[in-house]
Amino acid sequence: MLDVKDFFPGDDEKINQLLRFTAEVDKMTAIKRRTMLIDGSRRENDAEHSWHIALMAMLFKDYAPEGCDVSRAACMCIVHDLVEIYAGDTFAYDDAANVGKEERERIAADKLFSELPSEIALEFRSLWEEFDAMDTPDSKYAAAMDRLQPYLHNTLTEGHTWKEGNPSIEQVNRRMSPALECIPEVRNWYEENIKRAVEKGWLRKE
Repeated sequence: MLDVKDFFPGDDEKINQLLRFTAEVDKMTAIKRRTMLIDGSRRENDAEHSWHIALMAMLFKDYAPEGCDVSRAACMCIVHDLVEIYAGDTFAYDDAANVGKEERERIAADKLFSELPSEIALEFRSLWEEFDAMDTPDSKYAAAMDRLQPYLHNTLTEGHTWKEGNPSIEQVNRRMSPALECIPEVRNWYEENIKRAVEKGWLRKE
């Protein structure tokens, strides 16, 4: 966490905790993802990704599943990658890097959320765990946004991360299944872009 000597506190300890945490999570801007910005200038960071999918949750609200609280799902989008401040980002198509990911992120969550006031720590931890479980309408919708955004970027950056990770169509389909199940209306767009990616050599068939 932020070194205490760098923070000049006030007399309200809860306010001090919240301000320290706010400063600490600025580190998300330094966590680089594999996804390329659409303008092709650089890779996006975790903070940009989280903002983007939270905005998408608002944009696609007409397609949210029954029983979904869109505002809560947007909050989940903001929280879901906070643990990567300590655990780092793990590339979806790197099997070796994914070994031990759950344990690394659990340890990171223990460290990060313990710095919050207890009631807020519980709220953030619950949102993070629910997102990973993907077993509620809110978490399924948030996860759909998390999968749609990098897919969209791939279609607009000549398959940048696909060419890096070299996944098969089957692997991409498996990765994208939460989005397609949650929002079936995107399936035609999805399939047309899969065909295009294969034709252009961005994605392999087998």
